[in-house]
Amino acid sequence: MRVPRYKAVVDTLAADIRSGRRPAGARLPTQRALAAREGIALVTASRVYTELGAMGLVSSEQGRGTFVRETALPPGHGIDQAAVPVDTRDLSFNYPSVDGQTELLRQALRDLATAGDLEALLRYQPHAGRPHDRAAVAYHLAHRGLHLGPDQTLIVNGAQHGLAVTAMATLSSGDVVAVDALTYPGFKVLAAALGLDLVALPVTDTGPDLDALNQVCARRPVRAIYTMPTLHNPLGWVTDLAARERLVAIARHHGLLIIEDASYAFLAENPPPPIAALAPETTIYVSGLSKNVATGLRVGFLAAPPPRVPAIERAIRATTWNTPALTTAIACRWIEDGTVERLEAEKRHDARTRQTLARDALTGLRTISHPSSYFIWLPLPEDTRADLIAASLARAQVAVSTADPFATSTHVPQALRLALGSINLTDLTATLADVRQAVDDEIYR
Repeated sequence: MRVPRYKAVVDTLAADIRSGRRPAGARLPTQRALAAREGIALVTASRVYTELGAMGLVSSEQGRGTFVRETALPPGHGIDQAAVPVDTRDLSFNYPSVDGQTELLRQALRDLATAGDLEALLRYQPHAGRPHDRAAVAYHLAHRGLHLGPDQTLIVNGAQHGLAVTAMATLSSGDVVAVDALTYPGFKVLAAALGLDLVALPVTDTGPDLDALNQVCARRPVRAIYTMPTLHNPLGWVTDLAARERLVAIARHHGLLIIEDASYAFLAENPPPPIAALAPETTIYVSGLSKNVATGLRVGFLAAPPPRVPAIERAIRATTWNTPALTTAIACRWIEDGTVERLEAEKRHDARTRQTLARDALTGLRTISHPSSYFIWLPLPEDTRADLIAASLARAQVAVSTADPFATSTHVPQALRLALGSINLTDLTATLADVRQAVDDEIYR
């Protein structure tokens, strides 16, 4: 069977890249030049580069061209790869911990072993959680400025599961969802799995461009907006009250569902009220205890308008049947006895310490972060290659994320996101020095 001409061009370029004949960072011919060289139509040349991009071999940058990607990096690094090796210093994921947490768990298990309702934990739980556990979550949310009854709270297996059941219960394949141009990679993965059509909103220094949101809603049938107003991941902003109120007004005018992700909200001291407090009738609030307590606990929760609760319960039942009884029991005890509140305060202090170390190590480079967040965004000059820096650091056993996992628009900026919460302070200082050196080597090469 005759191989289509464009396919032969794809195969030749792919072989050149994989063999190293076209090294990482090399600029490929323009589509017009490729079309002239290979004797193919311009639209076919575009198709060639689209296929190479889908294979993870090249990246196209608006106004600059198409470049060979660093193939030593795993696909979707920052979200899809296997666990980071034990000997790697991990700046790609946050799993913050403070002294004494292991002993807290040990004591909690002892206390649970003597509890009168231990046998109940061996049975199926109500799909959205037991009533007294949902009451504990409502109490916890009240400390975040969100006052509602237990019947509006639902317990899930972590915040990612909360996002999944929210989308399953409220959206359908093909629905248009507005998101920030840089956003949490887990929502991108979820949207791809459910067939959602993400439309990227330009970002400002303090939040999404709300004029752009208004304009896109006027042009397209946007069903929902996914937003992180308090401690945005990866940019660290906390949007002010006026911007939150304007977002709510736009959502009400266009009939949008607001999905508010508050996974890192505990790190911001005295933020404005959650959007769910400003527009409880149209907002689903999603958070959990992975970052403020422990990533392995896998307890998350939702706050939803009453009409939405039955559909979300059905999604919980369809995906995991019921809440995780043992870890939920521990988490709710820690909410009630003040342990969660204490851990949040300790982690805010820890995050501020780590931000100070990062600012000192990266002096002279442009950085974007919140002073008490566990991550820092490091924009790079547009003529540098973030993937080459990430690959160089990987060879030195340092894991970082580029902008690729976070980007929802066609333009992927040259940038690194550094997660500061997963290694001890001594190692963090040395690791950030390695990052600085790798960045300098790429900028001044």
